[in-house]
Amino acid sequence: MEDYIQQLNKQQQDAVLYTDGPQLVIAGAGSGKTRVLTYKIVHLLRLGYEPWRILALTFTNKAAREMRERIEGMTGAATASKLWMGTFHSIFARLLRSNAERLGFKSNFTIYDTSDSKSLIKTIIKDMELDDKIYKPSVVMSAISSAKNALISPQRYAISADIMEADRRSKRERLHEIYRIYRDRCFVAGAMDFDDLLYYTNILLRDNPDVLRHYQEFFRYVLVDEYQDTNFAQHLIISQICRDSHNLCVVGDDAQSIYSFRGANIRNILNLKKSYDNLRIFKLEQNYRSTQNIINAANSLIAKNTEQIPKNVFSKNDEGSRIEVVQSFSDYEEAYLVANRISQLKMRQHDGYDEYAVLYRTNAQSRILEESLRKRNIPYRIYGGLSFYQRKEVKDAIAYFRLSVNPDDDEAFKRVINYPKRGIGETTVNKILRAAIDNNVSAWRVLADTGEYDLGLNGGTVKKLTAFRDMIQEFIEMNRNGENAETVARHIITRTALLSSLLSDRTPESISKQENLQELLAGIQEFVSGKQEEGSDGTTLTDFLGEVSLATDQDTQDSTEASITLMTVHAAKGLEFNNVFIVGVEEELFPSAMSCDSLAAIEEERRLLYVAITRAKLNCVISYASSRFRNGQTKTCSPSRFLKDIDRTYLHLATGNDIVRPDNFINPIDNYRETSAKERRRSFSHPLVDQQEPTTYAHKSVTAYGDEDLHTIEQLATGMTIEHSRFGRGVITDIDTAAGDARIEVSFNTLGVKKLLLKFARFKIIG
Repeated sequence: MEDYIQQLNKQQQDAVLYTDGPQLVIAGAGSGKTRVLTYKIVHLLRLGYEPWRILALTFTNKAAREMRERIEGMTGAATASKLWMGTFHSIFARLLRSNAERLGFKSNFTIYDTSDSKSLIKTIIKDMELDDKIYKPSVVMSAISSAKNALISPQRYAISADIMEADRRSKRERLHEIYRIYRDRCFVAGAMDFDDLLYYTNILLRDNPDVLRHYQEFFRYVLVDEYQDTNFAQHLIISQICRDSHNLCVVGDDAQSIYSFRGANIRNILNLKKSYDNLRIFKLEQNYRSTQNIINAANSLIAKNTEQIPKNVFSKNDEGSRIEVVQSFSDYEEAYLVANRISQLKMRQHDGYDEYAVLYRTNAQSRILEESLRKRNIPYRIYGGLSFYQRKEVKDAIAYFRLSVNPDDDEAFKRVINYPKRGIGETTVNKILRAAIDNNVSAWRVLADTGEYDLGLNGGTVKKLTAFRDMIQEFIEMNRNGENAETVARHIITRTALLSSLLSDRTPESISKQENLQELLAGIQEFVSGKQEEGSDGTTLTDFLGEVSLATDQDTQDSTEASITLMTVHAAKGLEFNNVFIVGVEEELFPSAMSCDSLAAIEEERRLLYVAITRAKLNCVISYASSRFRNGQTKTCSPSRFLKDIDRTYLHLATGNDIVRPDNFINPIDNYRETSAKERRRSFSHPLVDQQEPTTYAHKSVTAYGDEDLHTIEQLATGMTIEHSRFGRGVITDIDTAAGDARIEVSFNTLGVKKLLLKFARFKIIG
């Protein structure tokens, strides 16, 4: 047997050596999927297959590049370069260029990216004089994309009763016209978008039997990576090319199918045997990445899914530590606990920061985590996205805040003068900016007195400018009158319609933007509340913007510096880290509230948590909060249903104190009352520890922030235990009335000592 085969385990060898028909390789997490694909191609080459007749399809350029580099190392660059290897879109673009005339295109057709497509759709909506608040370009683009991936032409779209009825209900009954015009304008421009590369490849193979026959005979072997992520159009192309030869090898893991929102269809992999009667299934079940405890926990979780291909993933690595499940009082405390646990692990294990990842369900969750890490000077980076304060919708809001504090801020002025759209065109804005430059004043000065400058504007435009000026002046006056940052920010978000303009759009992109704006308001509320309880006067929007400027400094840090990675679980697929923190594992967050009415959606959410857990090599920490600020208010949270799906044998049910304090920490609480070691370790009951019935959670209710009582000095005494919804439990260590406004000093079990101003501090007295 060849030496390269000896480098594989028995399961991997079987998958690589089999060439007698179609095969499905179910590759469990960390089981060497890329290794098998690479060695499979090398084996085919050793058997005499010409490299230019092997087609290998991936979903990312990174995956294709990694495979090609490995093959080069084993066969040489000359051979590897001849493989048809790349992403679906790059390979099909190559195929289409060779046959463009069959579809009426030229071989040098342009490929539109997302911004090109969106720009054209905006133009069409404007030309048709449609309301872009109803026909939002992002919504229209998403609908057209879904239609193409389902191979629905504009003609079929227009005669589909179900589709047209859905469009009528959403008041977008002319969407089929936009689709047709968009298709026609792309054709005239000699352009295809990303979806067209799949759509037209299917059309080419369907309508040109000779072309289909050519590729069926030309490609002697087809290999596909991540088959669980294929959509209908991709699955159909593969089925057509391999219809006769059956020389097909697909690799994937149904347990990691998490992209249905992009059109991925898990049934492509679950039902593959229906397409190929003689399909052989191989299973790669040995995980080389994670400890035994992590793999066993993940297995017990995913076993609860009904739709799956059974497998027994196992690890021969060390048993390892159990997965920690941590309850915190609030999302504020959760972020603090994560930052402290990272510091603890780093001192103990000496891992670089790049061996730590914090995973969350939604991008909006990063804001409070970023602040917690920044306060401890822990370097971090946002993977696959921007830092919270660099996201467009957040920057738009911040620009309004900046303009209300400093109306002479020209960059903020340019960003928001026509956003959301208020009919102030680019020509008008340019006239204002030119007058400002010519007269050495700010754009605001020009706007404040348009009559003094020769702008040549008509009455309608002047009226729109005046309305904008008056609105900003309203914000300026609120700041001058000393209104706190939360009051001003909420008014700005409402008055400018920044949030309401997004509410009618239910695309994932828009929902994420809404969540980010709500999270921004949550941060401002926490900022104001914290300052008030501390007795600080620094609660204005100016003070808040001063702190935000520290957040944006993160973007200038050296990209080569080892940093903790913050990312959504979706972005983490395919990556691995020694230490993984999964935060916000709560009902209506993970699983998402939008998934709770569908069994299929719940099972995908469970697969998403499975993916998150199996990113960890050595340590995995899962956390959830008893209260979280969402959608403008603090809400009591319940631990995710998925936590009880995990076998308790593989969990360590921790509380905040378990992961925050080193053994030699001297707890100030001991100065006031005797407590047992067990009581000091647990500042509050853990629902997963204290539940009596295994199928339900005996969840500890937490009072929503703002609903606790204010207290007088006479009600309080040193040594008294209190509970604060954000800071948790603590003991009053000092009461100070000397400064006029009474203050208390509290040693919180998790967050340390804080001083609170009684007239603002809301909490419950425990004993």
